[in-house]
Amino acid sequence: MIINQIIGNLAENPTEKAIDYLDLEWFETTKRIQRKKTRQGIDVAIKFLREGQRLREGDILFEDAEKIIAINVLETEAIVMSPVSLLEMGTVCYEIGNKHIPLFIQNDKVLLPFEMPMFRWLEASGFKPEKQSVKLLNLLKSNVEPHGHGSLGSTIFTKILKMAAPKDE
Repeated sequence: MIINQIIGNLAENPTEKAIDYLDLEWFETTKRIQRKKTRQGIDVAIKFLREGQRLREGDILFEDAEKIIAINVLETEAIVMSPVSLLEMGTVCYEIGNKHIPLFIQNDKVLLPFEMPMFRWLEASGFKPEKQSVKLLNLLKSNVEPHGHGSLGSTIFTKILKMAAPKDE
């Protein structure tokens, strides 16, 4: 079965039909092309044509008269922080983002995939990280495309800067 689009979400469209889940790791939710099996063994090929499409918890990929195939994001080990102020929230998000690590905001908490060096760095920096098993669901999309520091690539931001720069005459 080839899936080219999401047709709904279980949160918005409750159903009495049987649900067969396609289990995905958090990092698989942004892949445009992949092949997986549902819990009941149905082969599913996902082929999204547009850039930036992302699968979310409960997204419906297929529906017929008897069943629905929907996305289930698996739990994973994560670093979880509960900032005590807006300043702490901004600081921790900036520091994590500056290291180009995926960042999630859920229920007033900052989450990121578990990495021991990052966990130790956060502790040494005075934050109070905790290691928990959670579903990473709300990935912040902070960059239009991957980039590196110190180079003027072809991001939309650098194109705007080039257009706005004074012209040498």
